[in-house]
Amino acid sequence: KDLVEKVYGTNATLQSVASDKNKLAAFINEAKTLEPPQINSMPIFQASIQSDREKEIKGFRFMGQRFTIDAAIFQRLVYREVGDKTKSCQAFKPEETGCFSGARCLPKGLDIPATMGSNEAKNILNEMGENQYACYSENMSKMKEYISGLSKEIWTQNLSWGWLYQLRPLLGEKGNGYPTFMQNTAWLRKDLNTFLGSWAELKHDTILYTKQVYVEGGGGGGELPPPPDDRGYVEPNPYVYARLASLLKMTKEGLEMRGLLTASMKDNLSKMEQLVMSLKIISEKELNNEKLTDVEYELIRSYGEQLEYFWVEVNKDEPAYKQTGSQRDYLNENPAAIIVDVATDPNGQVLEVGTGKIFEIYVVVPIDGKLRIAKGGVYSYYEFTWPMSDRLTDKKWRKLLNSGQAPELPFWTNAFVAK
Repeated sequence: KDLVEKVYGTNATLQSVASDKNKLAAFINEAKTLEPPQINSMPIFQASIQSDREKEIKGFRFMGQRFTIDAAIFQRLVYREVGDKTKSCQAFKPEETGCFSGARCLPKGLDIPATMGSNEAKNILNEMGENQYACYSENMSKMKEYISGLSKEIWTQNLSWGWLYQLRPLLGEKGNGYPTFMQNTAWLRKDLNTFLGSWAELKHDTILYTKQVYVEGGGGGGELPPPPDDRGYVEPNPYVYARLASLLKMTKEGLEMRGLLTASMKDNLSKMEQLVMSLKIISEKELNNEKLTDVEYELIRSYGEQLEYFWVEVNKDEPAYKQTGSQRDYLNENPAAIIVDVATDPNGQVLEVGTGKIFEIYVVVPIDGKLRIAKGGVYSYYEFTWPMSDRLTDKKWRKLLNSGQAPELPFWTNAFVAK
């Protein structure tokens, strides 16, 4: 837009653009001075065939794909930025290697949390031998330095950046003041699993939905015996909840400013923000060993039903939902599992990342000074290569899961997954 106004003025029309060849030539020359694409999204031969990658990928794109920080990380940790395992970084020459000769041509999901500061992710990658690729460690260090210097304004510029920003607190080690169950390697890896599961959903272009509204929880008649003590526990990650609340507020204000927010959508986003802030407050009270109120315990108790209600609220206008016999049937027909390919290898492989069935997690937590076993839900995260000619859809992926033919979970999840 700025370039068009610079060359054609503020009141340019299609007719004026098409009729003035001199201005068109000036526009083309000005466009050539713009910053080139930071992420290559098109197939390029190895350097010995197409030596000038920037020249090959540069071009005019109408409504082109947007820059994302995770894609930028991947770009700098694969060939041509990274070589094979036979040479040092100083000796690496892109024209002497390629995807057909052992170069790193597909990234790992762990590249993202490692670059964002997770020492555990970096340790796992080193264990896998990823640091043996020429220039991998050097480029990782450069990206870590770049990311650590990004301002809050950059991280909160849009939903995609903000999503990753609210996940970053998961990557740090939990020290004194946190529950004992969070101060070990197994929990570090569980948090990595959470980070990558949520990132996979981001890449799948889904939205995190929550709402502080109640759904039918079942009912019955007659007098029931006193229920067992079912008071729950919130995983105390107050920084995650605080950033998620900010992301929700930014979403609401951004849509409202652009006239894209209905009254019901605004109400839903406000209630989501309230719910997340309640989780933040509960987390802080847990970390300070403060007693929760009955209202807070009831919020924890009904949390799953609130999420279910809001999920249905979002989908209720879908034709498929209207044709479904019941709310429960629609939920069963649309499980949580999703899949998406995030990188392509010219050899004919893609990197698939996704989530499977929700796993149950059991944690020993303190409630009123006593240790109790709490049960909750966590992502199951999958990452594997797959033929480019058969890119998986959600439907195919769910069939694989149900048939028991899905690839194995990443080996590092063995620290917290019991089979």
